[in-house]
Amino acid sequence: MDLITCARPYATAAFRFALEQQALESWSHSLNNCAVLVLDESVSQLLDQPSLTPQQKADAFLSLYDSCLENSPLEQGMQNFLRTLCENCKAVLLPQIAALFDTLKAEQEHSIEAEVASPFPLSREQQQILAEKLSKRLGAQVTLKNCIDRDMIGGLIIRAGDLVIDNCIRTRLAKLAHAMSS
Repeated sequence: MDLITCARPYATAAFRFALEQQALESWSHSLNNCAVLVLDESVSQLLDQPSLTPQQKADAFLSLYDSCLENSPLEQGMQNFLRTLCENCKAVLLPQIAALFDTLKAEQEHSIEAEVASPFPLSREQQQILAEKLSKRLGAQVTLKNCIDRDMIGGLIIRAGDLVIDNCIRTRLAKLAHAMSS
């Protein structure tokens, strides 16, 4: 079973709880902080220690979180969630849980982050026009993230959720070459 499949029920449960508590933003922030912490090699080694009980792992993880992120304390619900993950040996799933949680949050808020690859930085005006057109097409508020790909000749590649719009010159040339060879 892949990590996303394993993480989905935990992300869904966390999302539902956070939604009930009207705490989507704080849960998103905390989950993303925890995901970064879990990716640290020393933390992942600690969570893999067979000599520690799940409760000791949870206590150690929460203690590390508090010491690393003093200005971002965890609410009780988040602490309980993390304890549950540690008890079920699922803390390693925190990066996937955080990503799925943020996807559910974006759907709830009718917003989407779109990644736009281009060979050059887009101007603010270009980004605004593109965001407006994507918002109309997707029926959601779109936030753009411009990624520069110097290997592109020209055009854009847009990724927004499951939608991919590949309008780069390289792809068009490949399609033309394929059509000419057929």
